[in-house]
Amino acid sequence: MRWLPRRRASDIALPGNDFWLFDDQVIRWGHFSRSGAMVGHETSEDRAAAKLCAEAFDAVWSRAVPHDRYQIR
Repeated sequence: MRWLPRRRASDIALPGNDFWLFDDQVIRWGHFSRSGAMVGHETSEDRAAAKLCAEAFDAVWSRAVPHDRYQIR
């Protein structure tokens, strides 16, 4: 697990929904209510969306701070 402060993500193109990406091909989008409750999910094999998700994950992971070194400021 890693943490990425929002100020370090300003120039990363991030998908609008939470997601799981399987084999760089299948996306499981998570949909949440305003209060944060899970309201559903959907799957997609859209290649362009999968590419965006993979690139976003790689960019976030490389900038994120490992959990054991993260400090709230």
